[in-house]
Amino acid sequence: MRYPIIAAGILAIAGAVQAQEKPELTVYTYDSFVSDWGPGPQVEKAFEEICDCDLKFVGTGDGAALLARLRLEGERTKADVVLGLDTNLTAAAAETGLFAPHGVEAAFDLPIAWDDPLFLPYDWGYFAFVYDKTKVPNPPRNFAELIDSDLSIVIQDPRSSTPGLGLLLWVKSAFGDRAGEIWEGLNRRVVTVTKGWSEAYGMFLEGEADMVLSYTTSPAYHLIAEGDDTKAAAAFDEGHYMQVEVAGKVASTDQPELADKFLRFMVSDAFQSIIPTTNWMYPAVVPASGLPDGFETLIQPEKALLYSPEEAQRVRDAALSEWLSAAGN
Repeated sequence: MRYPIIAAGILAIAGAVQAQEKPELTVYTYDSFVSDWGPGPQVEKAFEEICDCDLKFVGTGDGAALLARLRLEGERTKADVVLGLDTNLTAAAAETGLFAPHGVEAAFDLPIAWDDPLFLPYDWGYFAFVYDKTKVPNPPRNFAELIDSDLSIVIQDPRSSTPGLGLLLWVKSAFGDRAGEIWEGLNRRVVTVTKGWSEAYGMFLEGEADMVLSYTTSPAYHLIAEGDDTKAAAAFDEGHYMQVEVAGKVASTDQPELADKFLRFMVSDAFQSIIPTTNWMYPAVVPASGLPDGFETLIQPEKALLYSPEEAQRVRDAALSEWLSAAGN
């Protein structure tokens, strides 16, 4: 009998059409977020369980490259949400006119007050130089000691990487007019300047540098995921520059309701509980379960440094010029 076969074929076609009709939400983010060990796979699974949609992450390099790509694409962008900018870039991002208000209210667990209508925080941390305690038994306690040491470091390019930009503003906020002088010293320690964080951290793990620009939370990965307590972040007397990572809704999205749903999801326990042990940062809203065991071992900077978004935009070009001049680029 052919009829059951035909009927089955019709049902299969109908099922395929129905699957194709699932709305797609495209989220631009940085490469480490979408890696197998990053938050992306877990976030995608958790959100698709409640959204009846297809969540598509698109890696665009490191955080600072996100804004450059969005500027290039403009209103023609396929992005519905951009995830991975930080407060050093939000003023410039807002000026593009490409973002719409997020409309999300939440009780954030941040060291600073938050009232930005366009950008929604999802995690935060402090920049730091990470080292191996078995190879660097006496880590530098400040930039001067790092400069005077024989240690090699690997950092990221501030033009493409948010950690790289964070270091640029860390030096500028700590030393002001002396920033150029500090960079002349630091450059004697720099082995390589990478495009993004992943490349730099990989070089450090492969033993190509003694220290790497990363976060005070990075050692938690080695401790919790690998049972390795040999990695640590050096505590600097000058204080540590803070990073707050954010997401924004693209104004030209053709999935505004789905984008709104994703942004609300980002401040829920389902999303925030994924962040500490995949993105290895502090969650913007601490989940009911609290922080994982191991986070209590991390250094706590005595002084937090942070420019407002407007200040960061104002000093960025001058700070970049000082770095380029010192580097001879």
